[in-house]
Amino acid sequence: MAVGEATSVLALNAGMSDKDVKPKLSQPQVSELIGRLFGLKVSKIRPLPSYDDQNFHVVVSEGGEYVLKIMNSKDSRNLELLELQTHAMSFLHQRGLPAQTALPTVTGQLMSLEDVDCGSGIQKYLVRLLTYLPGCTISKVSYTPHILYQVGKQAATMDKVLQEMKHPNLPVLQRQNFIWSLANVHLLEPYLPAMDGDPVQQVVKDVIELYKKEVLPNMDSFCKGTNHGDFNDLNILVEPDNGGSYRISGILDFGDMSSGCYVYELAITIMYMMIEHPNPLEAGGPVLAGWESVIPLNQAERDALYLLVLGRFCQSLVMARHAVTLQPENQEYLMITARTGIRLLKQLWEMGKEATEKKWFEAAREYTDRK
Repeated sequence: MAVGEATSVLALNAGMSDKDVKPKLSQPQVSELIGRLFGLKVSKIRPLPSYDDQNFHVVVSEGGEYVLKIMNSKDSRNLELLELQTHAMSFLHQRGLPAQTALPTVTGQLMSLEDVDCGSGIQKYLVRLLTYLPGCTISKVSYTPHILYQVGKQAATMDKVLQEMKHPNLPVLQRQNFIWSLANVHLLEPYLPAMDGDPVQQVVKDVIELYKKEVLPNMDSFCKGTNHGDFNDLNILVEPDNGGSYRISGILDFGDMSSGCYVYELAITIMYMMIEHPNPLEAGGPVLAGWESVIPLNQAERDALYLLVLGRFCQSLVMARHAVTLQPENQEYLMITARTGIRLLKQLWEMGKEATEKKWFEAAREYTDRK
């Protein structure tokens, strides 16, 4: 979930704002945790951007840089899922992908559930100390066809490797009613009243109806896989390569990981690369070419891609609007991504399925032929 999707669905469904669940540790509390749990002395510390959780960039006197991730009190209860996410990062890292890994505590644990008082009573927060990866978020560099191709290829490679992962907690990835899964676009319907009075509401309704008619019946034809689920511009790190371009140096945030279909990951990736692209319709082709260099789409997946991308725009927009109804004071922050998404959703809808697909697939073919 990118900016504009900041409130966790767990908190939304409970009628809670993120301020009720988000940790707010002070820097002295963070230093104490790192010393007690990991036996390290903090020399520098600074907060990192975070939504539901709390993240810090930490430099220690012993040498080395880390990210301390403190999960919100709601998600901290789902230990099996968090254990699996931690394992998945290590699994990818061991196979050469640039994922973070967790540093063991002094007792050899990769996670620690801590009782902490952030000023409103003791809450339980799950704590992990993760390796710090080099680079900047891809949102800060120019979106060339080369880097977009790499993004698509990395997304497919990641999902293909994750499909090989074995772990006793794998069943927890069957998140049947997870609102951010592209298997569940139709579950947005109860949230649509949050958009009453907005002309784009009708577009969202029309997308959902087409999704139910043309995507849901064909899902059995999609290739099944494990999805990262949030391969967005803030979860991809890049650094300069030797050829004057960039290479992907980090994959962040596995909080939306779930069992799904490979094409969901592709649609999510295209959607988020469109958000920051100066010419959004040009993003899809190179991403698609990169993806299909690893996992070619079958015909059913090709036919569904347009509506799945639109479905992700709808998820982003509707859930942001719903969050605003719970936190009207945070409207400016919650709608950052959604405002761009409204424009792109309308543009894609007006352009239509045939013209959009033609542009994406022809651009992908041309890029592949040039390589």
